[in-house]
Amino acid sequence: MKKKPMYLHRSAAGAEPKLKRGYDAKFRVTNAYRASLPDMMESAHDAIHGVNVPIQQVGVHNFKLPLKFRTKQGKLLTLEASITGTVSLEAELKGINMSRIVRSFYDHKDEVFTGEWVGKILKAYLRRVQSKDARLKISFSYPMTQRSLRSGLDGFQFYKVAFEGVMTHEGQYRRFIHFDFVYSSACPCSAELNEHARDQRGVYGVPHSQRSKARVTVEEAEGRKIWIEDVHALCLKALQTETQVMVKREDEQAFAELNGAHLKFVEDAARLLYREFDADKRIRDFRIACSHLESLHSHDAVSVICKGVKGGFTADFMDFGSLLC
Repeated sequence: MKKKPMYLHRSAAGAEPKLKRGYDAKFRVTNAYRASLPDMMESAHDAIHGVNVPIQQVGVHNFKLPLKFRTKQGKLLTLEASITGTVSLEAELKGINMSRIVRSFYDHKDEVFTGEWVGKILKAYLRRVQSKDARLKISFSYPMTQRSLRSGLDGFQFYKVAFEGVMTHEGQYRRFIHFDFVYSSACPCSAELNEHARDQRGVYGVPHSQRSKARVTVEEAEGRKIWIEDVHALCLKALQTETQVMVKREDEQAFAELNGAHLKFVEDAARLLYREFDADKRIRDFRIACSHLESLHSHDAVSVICKGVKGGFTADFMDFGSLLC
């Protein structure tokens, strides 16, 4: 039987592989060597696979970085952030230099995060990658202290937050805050039916309620600032029944009473939130998506509402699966 050559590993007969493998830890890159490295960005147009057309977004997703955030009270928090950064790519170009996007983050990693910070990164994108448009989304879990309803205990509630910025080649810059608020929704219809059973037949029943989530996306008015704590306060004022962290018996009783005082359909939740966000002059535009993870039905109840600003947010939201809680 003819012996087959081995390319990377020693053969059973002891023959050395055709290719040598090894890592030279002592090798140092010189300027001349670096300049000699192939660059796919300099390849000919025929290196482009498929149709030679522009691409609207190319970049990196879930790049992790610890970033500093300042709370409304002035405290500095260092939080793990997941970053998505993309730029547009023109026809005739093979691809973008993704390492330049990553380096843009590290150039500003020690600064305190602000809306201006996002704009600074986007400008660096456009300059380094020479693209027309750039987008950046920074997602993180934001801790806030929550006081229990009656026992006076404190606990940490964590909120899913994202800051998003978009910059065009004309220099237009828009930034948004995405905020998830988890609450309890007790059904008004179920409550009425249970009281009817109690009154007419002396039967005790429990109205159905469920954990629910609202995702609020806001755009700040020009020259105005709204804090994460402010967005939370508006949600709490609108809906009242935020889920609890620290609970003793008196708190559980209070929560049942609170739900009874604030019964709500998913339609009610959307309109209650609309009232609070529409009245806040710091907010130029907003969109709100609500999902009630029904305990009665095998499906969820959902709603979407937006402010209605011309050229602003639309109710084009269908990602209800992301509103699980």
